[in-house]
Amino acid sequence: MSELVSIIMPSYNTGRFIAESIHSVMAQTYTNWELIIVDDCSTDNTKEILSLYCHCEERSDEAIHNGCKIRVLQNATNSGAAVSRNRALREARGKYIAFLDSDDLWAPDKLEKQIRFMEENGYDFTYTKYNEIDENGSALGVVVGGPAHIGKTGMFNYCWPGCLTVMYNREAVGDIQIADIKKNNDYAMWLKIIRKAKCHLLPEVLASYRKRTGSISNHSYTALIKWHYKLYREAEGMNPISSLWITVRNLFFGVMKKFLYVGRS
Repeated sequence: MSELVSIIMPSYNTGRFIAESIHSVMAQTYTNWELIIVDDCSTDNTKEILSLYCHCEERSDEAIHNGCKIRVLQNATNSGAAVSRNRALREARGKYIAFLDSDDLWAPDKLEKQIRFMEENGYDFTYTKYNEIDENGSALGVVVGGPAHIGKTGMFNYCWPGCLTVMYNREAVGDIQIADIKKNNDYAMWLKIIRKAKCHLLPEVLASYRKRTGSISNHSYTALIKWHYKLYREAEGMNPISSLWITVRNLFFGVMKKFLYVGRS
């Protein structure tokens, strides 16, 4: 296993957590990776922390020439996670694309195990289980998984993969760019990729999702319904009736997930 993995990390005001996230990448047993961080005009100390890990400023060619494994790009204006992820994806050079948000963590063998799983089985789109931690990094005793195999209909039914666990083969899937939607932009990516490749679960806990105050998972059902409808209507270009119908299906399968794929560690 020697292929380059490009890791996509948008950041915004995560100065409290981002160093730990970066260290979980640096600790990987699989070492052929590049980490592309796009900071979205943070107003806390995120930029100062990032300066400790990358000295190549904006120019990706300079970073590559100097052998930098970590590249930091700064958005000119606050633009949202979709724009930041799109920018990082345009910069990516790896065969494999992986995602890690700037407050989440990976197990040290995450990349190694996931790439082996993909190459041994001929899979181009995979995800893993993850556990939940609080803002201080303490385990909450919750493990989240999903279906073993997901096709197009299954992915439209619900966003099963956690963003921090996903990896896909860019050579098989192609370059991905998504609509500029403020929420569910990771789901928008999976809906594009699933048209090219089925998604498969590596049934091991290889990542930690940080539950934070104000996160999307803590918002009301009314807000969730609105964001899901906008995803199908605006990003997928569906008509209003289809968008509403799939939104309702999504809520149903979201309840099913809690019963079937969320457990105690």
